[in-house]
Amino acid sequence: MVALRLVRLIESHSEELADGLVRKLHTSERTTAYRKIPAHELKTAVLAVYENLGEWLMTKTESDVELRYKELGARRATDVPLPEFVASMLMTKDHLWSYLRREAMSDGALQLYGELEFLQSLNKFYDSAIYYASIGYEQKAKARAA
Repeated sequence: MVALRLVRLIESHSEELADGLVRKLHTSERTTAYRKIPAHELKTAVLAVYENLGEWLMTKTESDVELRYKELGARRATDVPLPEFVASMLMTKDHLWSYLRREAMSDGALQLYGELEFLQSLNKFYDSAIYYASIGYEQKAKARAA
């Protein structure tokens, strides 16, 4: 299965991917608030997703994503503005896409179809994560206002 091969590729290179993403988050003008978050803390969070990407994409439910990312949104709401959080999620997705384009170029129509299916799953995961994290942000803001 192509999707499983791509997941394993990401999981087996999770350390390298996490290091690269943390560097991007700490240097981008779109994510300046992340400079206040220690690199090891960011790396741990990123590794938790990258190392278990197969589980997140293939076995976790929408409820699992909702629970995890509402909590993350509420936690980040205290020190990261919502636009920067959204930028970080988009950068995370783009970072994976770029890696897959470099490392897993398709060599046939069937493989390409499998890769597209995988990328759709990846997109759906990140779209849901962003949505639920923004709810967590909103809930935190309402709690502060009350």
